[in-house]
Amino acid sequence: MKFSKLGLLTLLISLFILNSCKNQDSIGLGVDAGTQLNGTLIADTSVVVATMPDDTVATGALVNSSTTAGTPSKGVLAYFKDPDFGITETNIAAALNLPNGIAYTLPTGTITIDSSVLVLPYSDGFYGDSLTSRFKLDVHQLAEKVVLGTPYYNNKQFAFAPALLGTKTFTARTHDTIKVFNILKGRTDTLIKVAPQLRIPISQDFVNTYLLGADAATYRASLTAFQNGAKGIYLTLDKNGTTGPGGNIPFELDSARISVYYRANNAGVIDTAIVSMPVQTSAHAIQIKHTYTPKVLAAISSPATSGLVYLQGGAGLRAKVSFPNIKSIFAGLGSGVVINRAELVVKVAPGTNIPYRAPQRLTMYQLDIAKQRTSIPDGSITDPRGVNGTGAFGGFYIAATGEYHFTVTGYIQDLISGKAVDNGTFIAPVNPLSSSVDITPTAQYTERLITFGKNSPNRIKLNIIYTKINK
Repeated sequence: MKFSKLGLLTLLISLFILNSCKNQDSIGLGVDAGTQLNGTLIADTSVVVATMPDDTVATGALVNSSTTAGTPSKGVLAYFKDPDFGITETNIAAALNLPNGIAYTLPTGTITIDSSVLVLPYSDGFYGDSLTSRFKLDVHQLAEKVVLGTPYYNNKQFAFAPALLGTKTFTARTHDTIKVFNILKGRTDTLIKVAPQLRIPISQDFVNTYLLGADAATYRASLTAFQNGAKGIYLTLDKNGTTGPGGNIPFELDSARISVYYRANNAGVIDTAIVSMPVQTSAHAIQIKHTYTPKVLAAISSPATSGLVYLQGGAGLRAKVSFPNIKSIFAGLGSGVVINRAELVVKVAPGTNIPYRAPQRLTMYQLDIAKQRTSIPDGSITDPRGVNGTGAFGGFYIAATGEYHFTVTGYIQDLISGKAVDNGTFIAPVNPLSSSVDITPTAQYTERLITFGKNSPNRIKLNIIYTKINK
């Protein structure tokens, strides 16, 4: 019987507790029925999306905008045959510097060159086929200078001499360290492990002509004389010598250099040494050329009849986004509409991100009345609704769903209220490492994306949660 008494006691205690909590609004934050907002969800599937070429971009002195000034400049060398998009080609033109950037004095003794090598350190971001493709890189001497501080655009073609300064066939092993000899003055040279890099033998005649030869005194006398004579180097991937789909290979250009290994004979005492002609910081440019497939060209020329939309980095392709029905959706509700949340959802067309991955980040921006790029309110650092206010902009790839989500609450509210005019709204690939909302076209990252423009359950859509305010 003692167990049944215990059960009765428990029941009585529970009744007392429940009775004391009959006013649930007294716990935590109260809800005022007069001010409570009941949001309504609608999905605008009438969003119009069209494939368009991206703007040209200044490629001189490209710097990773993900961090602070002084980070390595990334230059992409490419020959990539994408079955969906077509062929992407990039070439690099770079000025060379004298050792230490000043007039160079020859070492004492008789100089004999053992070897000269162009060293190209790999950077992160290879895109393409690194397993089966073989690349052939050709090095030429430039026929025109790369001028420091000039904003060369991606369509600039540099003139170069047809003769080869060097060439190498290789497989892109962008994360494999290698071993090289560390030249120690007056001591025995040692073998050391160095960061992943590509090393291309360079003509010793070029080195003698402009640096170490007896007749090179004029060029050694000043940096200006050296660059006026040597001009610089032009890097390109040989189309016939590159096999397989190929790819886009990034290099850290600020660490690139021609390293010259030589012997100095001083009265019979021989020592090995090394001298380098580095690529000049901020004096290089990249030419980018896209040759698109017929289906991509059709999507550009006739977007209304194309069910697919193509986006591509490397100053390639972007998507123009329009909201033709956004005002009519709310026309019958008057002016008392508050957008609680608006989100644009972009989904990768299934199967199109294999074997080539989708971009890790997209950007979204609008054009102002002068047709210049500017941030939408949600991506602005000055608007209180933007990234430095209450909002999180988005645009990052969600691998689990194959989607990108953009918060566009402020922008849609402004379009509905008439505060903003749509002069052109775009989404495009962008530097995935940028710590801010970057709206400039990217030349350094060449990932691509295929999505649906219409007539598909995976088409781009706008989800809106709104509240009708009774006035």
